[in-house]
Amino acid sequence: MGLEMRKTCSIGLCQVLAALLLWWSAVLILCGGVNGQGSWETVVKNAGISTMHAAVTHFGNVVLLDRTNIGDSQLPLPPGVCRNNQQDRANKYDCTAHSALYSPGSNKIRPLFVQTDTWCSSGQFDGSGKLVQTGGDAEGVRKIRTYWPCADDGDCNWEETTTNLQVGRWYASNQQLPDGTQIVVGGRNAFTVEYVPANGRGQFDLQLLKDTNDAQNDNLYPFVHLLPDNNLFIFANRDSILYNWQDNYVVRKYPTIPGEPRNYPSAGSSVMLPLTATGGFKACEILVCGGAAPGSFSNPGRLAPASDTCGRMDPFAKDANWTMETMPQRRTMGDMILTPLGDVIIINGATKGSQGWGYASDPALTPVLYYPGAKSGERFQTLTGTDIPRMYHSTANLLPDGRILVAGSNTHQFYTFTGQFPTELRIEAFSPPYLGGTRPGLVVPGEMGYGEEFSGSVNYNGNLVWVDLSMASAPFVTHSYAMGQRLLRLGVAAPVGAGDGKWTIYSITPPSATIAPQGYYMMFAVVNNAPSWANWVKIG
Repeated sequence: MGLEMRKTCSIGLCQVLAALLLWWSAVLILCGGVNGQGSWETVVKNAGISTMHAAVTHFGNVVLLDRTNIGDSQLPLPPGVCRNNQQDRANKYDCTAHSALYSPGSNKIRPLFVQTDTWCSSGQFDGSGKLVQTGGDAEGVRKIRTYWPCADDGDCNWEETTTNLQVGRWYASNQQLPDGTQIVVGGRNAFTVEYVPANGRGQFDLQLLKDTNDAQNDNLYPFVHLLPDNNLFIFANRDSILYNWQDNYVVRKYPTIPGEPRNYPSAGSSVMLPLTATGGFKACEILVCGGAAPGSFSNPGRLAPASDTCGRMDPFAKDANWTMETMPQRRTMGDMILTPLGDVIIINGATKGSQGWGYASDPALTPVLYYPGAKSGERFQTLTGTDIPRMYHSTANLLPDGRILVAGSNTHQFYTFTGQFPTELRIEAFSPPYLGGTRPGLVVPGEMGYGEEFSGSVNYNGNLVWVDLSMASAPFVTHSYAMGQRLLRLGVAAPVGAGDGKWTIYSITPPSATIAPQGYYMMFAVVNNAPSWANWVKIG
């Protein structure tokens, strides 16, 4: 049977089977049938820096980034290397690092050199795999920095470009676009969008940012998702719009989400739920969870209870509106991470207060699994907790091995190692419940175009009747938001095997850069609710 016949006869059937198995995986997970509730491991006892921003490169190592105007870190730069910056507010001649490269295989840390202040900045990988990093504070507020990734034994480092942002951006958000550029949205007192590279484009006013700019600026780090129709869903404070980035106008406005403010400094989080090959990747839903009580940032002494709700909406529905759900635990400053199985892990944060130096208490130590395909009212599962608070300035990233890397937490202006919530330099890895089963192996091509038929091999010693392929982007994570995060579930034909544990699978890559912007993705095979280690695949 040829590939074309396999597609017409098998992929549609397997999509139906996939839906049934998604339901069954929800039953298994909610009943605790897959690796219990997960487990934690401290992988680095002292990284030397506290991680405010983090991103996983296509070499599998992780860029960690703090701010520069914080004084000495505990990670020295190489001998003879020091940062001479007379504009720095804390240390004008600094021989310590404020960025680092973490290697999950060896758990080693390599110091990186960054010149200007990256405090509360933004970023995203571009189509070549280069990390583009924008803005910050003070002398870094208009800077554009780049980082070309390399292997663990390489010497790659940060570079500052000669081109600046058109306006200073502190607390902005980035999203990679189908044309290869990035849109940079908002920032403190920046009520516009711009593009990097600009390619002749200027700034464009965004009324949403002005309308949502309340007394405590709850419109910072807006949530930005590239939808399958090539428009952007942009959410700030409690309001959201559909935005045409090509012609820079608002297509429609959505109803206000009930409850509390959701963006910085109130610190909810958001994901676009996985796009699936069923129906051609055209359907999507937005999920927003957590936040802080109104006025929490302006009145930090109240330590008001955080939000306990999530809102879910189909932005393409004619009468689009929010369906509200209640989380098992209140949470502000939670990170939302899409897993290879298509679930959402909500991790980190606090149950009282808001973002800010010392503005929160009662850390949320237990992650929560949200299963989108389960019945309403049965979508949440509380997982195993940690004993390390991860509050203001924490991060969470999906690793190629399926674990969640958790780092950071600094609720102080400078590094402070005394008091209730000291500056956190340890790095942990959380192994979710899906890592408890027998894991398959996967080999697929390392570079593919759009709409391309491909085959791959899966190694699995067991009864294999169904395989799912997931493609996960590598987002830039900071301040409870994973910029550019998306997960695609590909249609897969029925596996063909010879009885030796080796199976051949057939699939098709996403159809366009609107569905999967150019760049590197982690591709996982999922068999019996257990993912493989990821293959890095360059798409586009």
